[in-house]
Amino acid sequence: MTASRQRFRGWLLALGVVLAAGLAVAGTWAAPRPPEPEAPARATSLRAGVARVDITPPLEMKAALGGYGDRMSRPATGVHDRIWAKALWLTDGRSNVVLVSVDALCFPPPVRKAVWEKLRAAQVRLDEMLLLPSHSHNSFDLMALHPDNVFAIPQMGVFHQAAFDHVTAKLAEVITAAGQTLEPIHVGTGQKQLPGWHRNRRSATGVVDPELLLTRFDRVDGSPFAVLVNWAAHPTFLGPQDMLFSGDWPGSLQRCLEEFIGQGVTVLYANGAQGDLSPTPRPGAGQRWEQVEAYGRGLALECHKLWRDIRTQPENDLQHHRESITLPPRKKHQDFMKIGGKEYGLLDQGLELMLHRLFPTTTDSVSVRIGPLVIVGVPGEMAAGLGLEVKNQVKRETRAAFVAIGGLAHEGISYILSPEEYRRGGYEATISFYGDELGPAIVTGVVRGAKALGR
Repeated sequence: MTASRQRFRGWLLALGVVLAAGLAVAGTWAAPRPPEPEAPARATSLRAGVARVDITPPLEMKAALGGYGDRMSRPATGVHDRIWAKALWLTDGRSNVVLVSVDALCFPPPVRKAVWEKLRAAQVRLDEMLLLPSHSHNSFDLMALHPDNVFAIPQMGVFHQAAFDHVTAKLAEVITAAGQTLEPIHVGTGQKQLPGWHRNRRSATGVVDPELLLTRFDRVDGSPFAVLVNWAAHPTFLGPQDMLFSGDWPGSLQRCLEEFIGQGVTVLYANGAQGDLSPTPRPGAGQRWEQVEAYGRGLALECHKLWRDIRTQPENDLQHHRESITLPPRKKHQDFMKIGGKEYGLLDQGLELMLHRLFPTTTDSVSVRIGPLVIVGVPGEMAAGLGLEVKNQVKRETRAAFVAIGGLAHEGISYILSPEEYRRGGYEATISFYGDELGPAIVTGVVRGAKALGR
């Protein structure tokens, strides 16, 4: 054998040893992994879809109206104006956010969970959905929608399975419909001050938040697509004697603004930190139903002026975050039996059972950023002073130019007051079920959640 052949055989032998050693270490040989697929690129501008669904129940359902214990869970006797759920689906190509505006008092925790279960096929995550009830007192009763409500106390509300099924199905329907057809949009937000349009109902000198905030969503050709209005006040022109379904003044606001803008635009409404704010009737508006229409139309006129001044532009900054909040221990206010207990027909023993069965130990806040706008969900009726505190802190933490509070987002756990206002007492304090630590806990949790959006 020649020397060259010996060297070649020696080289093959060495190569075999190296390969064998490699297989011994690795176990088996595998082909190189293909590169990971790149994450979808963020779109140059957001895309959006919008939908609306009539959620007015048939009268034969005998659905009760909420908001007043004096109604004793009696069913509505008719319909003054239809009540609606509207959904705005936003996407940047990587994640989604769905804003849902509903003509409703508020929701117990099981409603959102039931809606989400129905939406699994639509691939909507829980942290991508923000339910925003208007707080109309002439819509579905809160406790009629709570499956764990076994108490059958007429003043408090009686669970109604048909109403629960109706509402959750309609909410899932409108969200699904909004995501069916998406188109590019441009976005712009603006604000103005409206002094004299509401008052602090706990004190003539109490804090109010007169900021009207409006976000305009246009198609790329400039035609109007959707509008989101944020304004804080109770829809309480109507009383327990008014037994017709209605969106109250938020319903009138949306109808009138859609009429003023035209071109098929969809207007959504989000209430704010309205826990201690009542609307101020328009001069010469008459009584109840006339006040509803006058206030809604007047506010729509102010919104239309603001809408015309807002310029939209391409926007691709869409973020969201869901922050869990541990609630303080559930407890009754010392004056509950004198005020809240009297209205809702509860005894001390009944209240203790109700608190542990119907009111959660944790809640959450969903925060959404749409360019310079940050919307923070507050799961209850927050007082205006705390609302201003949240707005200021969120602006500092996120550097957002605009901050909107989505009041009663997802669920209405109770009124949310400062420790001083809780200890002061009054109706709102007796319907606040987590003691004087609730206000600081919610403020801290909401701001922490918004901070996670980054700057």
